[in-house]
Amino acid sequence: MNRRIIVIGGGIAGLAAAHRLIELNGEKALGLEVLLLEASARLGGTIATERVGDFIVEAGPDSFITEKPWALRLCDRLGLTSRLVSTQAAYQKIYIVHRGKLEPLPEGFFLLAPTRLWPFVQTPLFSWGGKLRMACEIFLPRGKDEDESLGSFVRRRFGAEALERVAQPLVGGIYASDPDKLSLAATMPRFREMERAHRSILWAMCSEQRKRARQRQTGSGARWSLFVALAGGMQEFVDALARRLPEGSVHLNSEVKNLARYGSDTGWRVTTVGNETLEADAVILAAPAFSSGAILSSLAAAAAAELKSIPYASTATVSLAYRLADFPCALDSFGFVVPALERRKIMAGTFSSLKYPGRAPQDHVLLRAFVGGSLQPELFQDDDAKMEKNVRAELASLLGVTAQPLFSRVYRHPHSMPQYHVGHEARIQQIENDLARFPNLALVGSAYHGVGISDCVRTGEEAAEKIIKQV
Repeated sequence: MNRRIIVIGGGIAGLAAAHRLIELNGEKALGLEVLLLEASARLGGTIATERVGDFIVEAGPDSFITEKPWALRLCDRLGLTSRLVSTQAAYQKIYIVHRGKLEPLPEGFFLLAPTRLWPFVQTPLFSWGGKLRMACEIFLPRGKDEDESLGSFVRRRFGAEALERVAQPLVGGIYASDPDKLSLAATMPRFREMERAHRSILWAMCSEQRKRARQRQTGSGARWSLFVALAGGMQEFVDALARRLPEGSVHLNSEVKNLARYGSDTGWRVTTVGNETLEADAVILAAPAFSSGAILSSLAAAAAAELKSIPYASTATVSLAYRLADFPCALDSFGFVVPALERRKIMAGTFSSLKYPGRAPQDHVLLRAFVGGSLQPELFQDDDAKMEKNVRAELASLLGVTAQPLFSRVYRHPHSMPQYHVGHEARIQQIENDLARFPNLALVGSAYHGVGISDCVRTGEEAAEKIIKQV
């Protein structure tokens, strides 16, 4: 009999795991049967693309990062490299909402701190006292070698203004999280390592910038921009993976409620909400952490409790299409982020049609606003009409666009953003230690070792390679 591996969850991590299993099965003639069980009626999780006429509208993630190579490599194996598009260089500018106006992020400012002096001196985003406080970072000693919140780290190194006016909204755009709860070690370990190795973050970042400049001069820089997308939207990635899975191997509307041992305690019995029972030699759990916790409750109580305690935030996107002539001022950036202290009803806005080519017809604009997150959870509860009304009011205030949009789309993602709070790495270690007694079981997804698409691809593929060795 063929050995069966079941993947529970059809988001990008589960798809990457199932695809890697199929690849390895073909390479090594292992005689595997791979089944993928997805609770909903479609694959892809938060990744979904809608075409509205000549507009390409993303419901969830619109790109992936290239510094982490796993998604890029997978695209190459799927034959999607020719479909990849980089961000449009002419619009690589970001604005920060400051006292009701859009102010450009100073050139050379990277997440937490500046790397170029003159743009930093000129910016109105910070007071002179705030600028002096940030400049003093170069003289500060190292902190204690322990997990601390991102908010604590930025205040300690650069002061409150750096956190409240820039770091919080920029990081919020990635994690939809409160920086005073977010673990530095789990989310931005690079800055922790900079402090350990160089003491000063400013010094380390400036050194990195000089290195990148030399690479550009010698032509040895990266082929792609920092973020890339698929020409037809991120749904192309999901569809390409789905096409590689054998016919009949994907079961939609198959929510799993329980996982148990059977036989000589080496096999698994998977039970769905519809009381279908499937047996497997190995299982990869690619569901959200709270779902995985519920599935494991009767099998591994300690790990299940920790999984259920990983908090999640809910977010929504509101996409609006306009004529270019509807905007009183020229648009010249990817978009803007909104500090929480501005007390607005959106977290950020992206000009999708400027960020990537082909997102809107000529002389039209596709704009996407982000709502909710852990700092404004009440706004996620608004109905679609109220949410769109609030977004349009904010755009009118910030951009001067008051015209009726050509169309709008509201996409909701409840409990979709895992929150890596302080202590996250220790919690994940506890979970993995408790589940180590089950070598033919693996956890993958955005809740553990990175929230991005490339991180999810990595965890899915690594789990597949681990499981292959066990069956």
